[in-house]
Parts: sequence; structure tokens; C-alpha cells
Amino acid sequence: MADFEAGMSDLTLEQAAVRYLRSTEAIRERCGQLFELCLQDRLAYFRCDLERLGAVADYVTQEIQTNYPDWQVPFHSRWRHFQAGGVDRLAQLDQKLAHLPPLEQARAKFDLAVTSVLLDAGAGATWTYTETETGQTFQRSEGLAVASYCLFLNGGFASQPDQLRVDAVGLQQLTLETLANGFQVTAANPLVGLEGRLQLMQQLGRVLARSPELFGELGRPGGLVDYLLLQAPQGQLPAHTVFEAVLLGFSEIWPGRTTLAGVNLGDVWRHSGLPNSGSSNTDLGSQLVPFHKLSQWLTYSLLEPLQDLGLEITDLDQLTGLAEYRNGGLCLDLGLLQPKQAIVLSEPHVPSSEVIVEWRALTVVLLDQIAATIRQRQNLTAAELPLAKVLEGGTWAAGRRIAASLRPNGEPPIRIVSDGTVF
Repeated sequence: MADFEAGMSDLTLEQAAVRYLRSTEAIRERCGQLFELCLQDRLAYFRCDLERLGAVADYVTQEIQTNYPDWQVPFHSRWRHFQAGGVDRLAQLDQKLAHLPPLEQARAKFDLAVTSVLLDAGAGATWTYTETETGQTFQRSEGLAVASYCLFLNGGFASQPDQLRVDAVGLQQLTLETLANGFQVTAANPLVGLEGRLQLMQQLGRVLARSPELFGELGRPGGLVDYLLLQAPQGQLPAHTVFEAVLLGFSEIWPGRTTLAGVNLGDVWRHSGLPNSGSSNTDLGSQLVPFHKLSQWLTYSLLEPLQDLGLEITDLDQLTGLAEYRNGGLCLDLGLLQPKQAIVLSEPHVPSSEVIVEWRALTVVLLDQIAATIRQRQNLTAAELPLAKVLEGGTWAAGRRIAASLRPNGEPPIRIVSDGTVF
């Protein structure tokens, strides 16, 4: 917290609080406060059995060894999902972009990654997508990835359909019919939160158009490449700088979120168990718990195109684990987290409920502990096995595997009422 206090003396109390709540330091600190309450058995909905930590780390280690026997694990990012079904769509994309200069290729990859990540809130248990070119059928994140990839290639997000890009005009003109057709949505194949996704894309278009200093005159997500290059004059770019740019550029797209000083905070939620005070710039909004899940996953997904341009990404572990239902489900299904009330598992919950806030906060802290335990047992450093690789190798895949073994359709242990913009 001291790092933030030092740079905030010229800001108003509210501006300083916004800056703090937009930091990964705040994510870890606020989630850590709820974790401490959990260890004292002072949370309403969960307790934690740390004696299960070793067993969970072993389960994740087994998953890493199965998926990546040489331990050469890539970052957890949207690019992995584009390879669903064993199809090398990244090579296909590179081929389609090969005639463009490297900078324009990076812009196009940002365009694809941003729209695909933002469209990747939970799909529901029944929706599927069948890829025309391969005939393969996919569900959940892989299905949403392949569907958004194909829609991008077909110009679905561009003002000029023959352009491999996303721009503000194209997004604002996107219709429910186009999005439904692109994702093969019918009465028999419903996609959770379709209208919410459309509104998110249209709002993204409006935000892109308002910020040419970030997104260029065309209002492209890929314009952020040029902005970030200016932040790395020596060829080194801290991961947190990318995260800050994502929050700066995209925070206004989120609907109906908590605001402070007129700023939309995004994936930030209240928990009554935290102290309610406002005596300093980090105490204002002291009951708010930030997660920034999609923003951080988007950050992870933007790193590889930047590396392709020759940038060195530094301080990767400043980013946190992702507070989503696969990682949280892993902790719950393997007994590291345990519900204290029957309604946790029996009733559906909205993202703002304290059940979900507790679940997500505890997951963030436990992901750090799982990663540290794996590194210790494998004699690896954080540089050799950063959290981004533990997530990919890793906790996300392990969460999916244990869910599939326990419940039909691999549903998460807790039912979430999604509007298509959080999970």
C-alpha cells in the first residue's frame, strides 16, 4: 500500500481510491482481508481447510505433467482456446496476416483477442458451436473462442467486412441477428446472456470512438499496441502497465457497476464483512473488493502479440490469479474451500452476492498459495513457473477435469446467474 500512498499526494481522496482499486495490489490486499476472516471462521459462507493445500497442489501438478510433460507451459490466455480440437488456427491467422507489417499484425491480434475475451462470459451448459470448416463441435470457452475467431475472420466486427480488424463503427453497427448467427444461437441452442454480450460490444464501440489517444482514429482495440510501445522505450514492458492500459481503455464498457468519483470501477464488489471507513485514500470504499477478472485475462492474452514485436514482459507475477468458476471450483471440489451453508450449493447466486464475492476472493489468495506450493515441491522459481503458467497448466484445466468427473456437463459446483459480462 505504501507504493500507492507515495504517488497519490496530489490526488483527491476519491481519485486516489479509484487508482488503488484499479491495482493488483488492492486485489491481493482486499482478498487477503477476507481470507484472514475466513481463517478466523468469521465469514458467512465459507471455511478453508489448508491441510488440503498439498493435495490440491499435487492434483494440479499431475495436470501440468499430463498437459506439458516438459513443463514448457505457455501463458494462460485466449490464444490457447483458439487451438481447440487440435486445429492450429494461430498458424492460419498468421498466414492470413503475413502480407502485413509486424505492427499491423499485432494490431489485428489485439483486435481479435479483445473482442473474443470480452465475449467469453459463461456460455451455459447446453450451448454448442459447430465449426463449418472442420465439422467439429465445441462448448463453453473453446466454443466461444472458435465462434468469435470465425466471426472476426468474416468481418463481423469491422465496418468494412473485407478487413481483418475490429473498429468502433463496426461494433456500434453490430446487431443481435449478426451476433446470434455468428454464435449459431437458436431456440434449441441458447447462449446465456446473448443480449448482454451485444450491449457490451456496442458499448465497446462507443468507448473506442471516444478515445483516439488510446485506440487511434479508427477506434481499434489494436490501437492500444501503439500506446503500449510508447510505454516501453527500452523494450521492457511491465505486465502491470498493460493491465493499467486495459483498465484505462475499457472500464467504461461495463454495465451497471459501482462508481467512485464518476469512474466505473468494473469488476469490483462490496462485502459487508470488511471495515467501513473512509479516513484515507485507500480506506475510501474500504468494503469494496476488486477482482478485474476479464481485464486481467485480457492482459494475459495481450502479452504474446507484444512479445512477438520483441518486447520483454517483466514483473509478470504482479498480476493475480483469475477469480472465476474453474479456479474457484477446483478449490471447492477438492475440499480446500468448504461451504458453511446449504444455500451455497443449492441456490443460484448473482455476482454481487456475498457468496460469490467470498468464493472469488478466497480463490485469488489460494491460487497464489497453490502456485507457491508447486514451485517449492518442483524446485522451481517464480520466474521459471510464473502464476500465468500455473493457471494454464494448471489450475484452470484441473478445475474443469474435477468438475467433469463430479457433475453432468462439467458444471461448476456453484450456480451463477450470469448476464454475460462477468464470468
